[in-house]
Amino acid sequence: MKKVLLLGASGSIGTQTLDIIRDYPNEFELVGFSVGKNLEKAKEILKEFKTVKYVCIRDKKHAKELKKEFGARVYSGKCGLNCLIHSTDFDQCVDALVGFVGLEPAIRVLKKNKILCLANKEALVAGGTIINKLLSEGKGKLYPIDSEHVALAKCLSKCDMKDVKSLIITASGGALRNVEISDLAKQTPEDALRHPTWKMGAKITIDCATMMNKGFEIIEAYYLYHFPLNKIRVQMHDESLIHSAVELNDGTLIVDYGKPDMHEPIKWAMFEGKSEYKVYTVKSLSEFKDCHFHDYDYKRYPCTEIAKQALLEGASKMIALNAANETAVYRFLNHEIGFLDIAKFVGNKVEQQKLIRYPSLCQIKRIDRKARKVNL
Repeated sequence: MKKVLLLGASGSIGTQTLDIIRDYPNEFELVGFSVGKNLEKAKEILKEFKTVKYVCIRDKKHAKELKKEFGARVYSGKCGLNCLIHSTDFDQCVDALVGFVGLEPAIRVLKKNKILCLANKEALVAGGTIINKLLSEGKGKLYPIDSEHVALAKCLSKCDMKDVKSLIITASGGALRNVEISDLAKQTPEDALRHPTWKMGAKITIDCATMMNKGFEIIEAYYLYHFPLNKIRVQMHDESLIHSAVELNDGTLIVDYGKPDMHEPIKWAMFEGKSEYKVYTVKSLSEFKDCHFHDYDYKRYPCTEIAKQALLEGASKMIALNAANETAVYRFLNHEIGFLDIAKFVGNKVEQQKLIRYPSLCQIKRIDRKARKVNL
């Protein structure tokens, strides 16, 4: 039985991770978790999972309340997550944190030589050089939770790497995919949050609308599977039934097909890729009669192009990319800037950033802080 530490238990991925733990009580035991500000969710989890001994919550007053009521060791404040990771005896960590905050915990989990199930895109985007170095040194194991990267892992397991021509990452296009380009400037946060096929948190849903999420996923695929940018491409797909595919040199496609449900990729990662799954081998995507496909339009999705350029240039550019995007998305959600201003803000930040190819964690933090301070 694996002892599980869950970071980000109150979010969408965290909530579904708890479902997997409930479904497989003989395989997984929850021993610790973090919840951000959500006191009621923390109480709910502690009441249900009696095996939990360690908790992290942002507010110190809430921490005292939880400790008094449940007797658990509760951490809070800026160092809370680090203390949680250091103190908890766990085998596997699900990093479901949102944003840059998920990077340092991911690094600390690998340094403890533990299994990291990573749902946090930003960790690889901002810290891929450090994470890959740790993995190459034999520190821990990493299993992605993103549906696209789990799909790629499944497909790649069914072929010889030398036969692979390209990795295909599918994209729904987000809530604004049918809006005329000339009308995008008028779109509100409420418009951009109406995702057509997935139900997720606000930040990732806006990333879907700008398609920055695809830029991030391209960077993640580069670090996870070591394919160059010119062998990773985006395929627009309306229904989100095909999560990713691998194209072979002979034109054959290996495809991961299924309903859009994050329980399956979470389960795949937690079982270290050993859960049952099926992929399909086809000559053309047109064989999937219930699916519709379109060509990727780089003019419509400038954020994806900015991310690709940042990958080509180097690590510090990707750190600035992530920080600027995170800042711009929350400003948009707060009605401080317009939808098209997101790409402008991010593009300016990446262009201004000095190139550092192999930054340390301290340098990454400095670049991140600086990237958030520059005005639009």
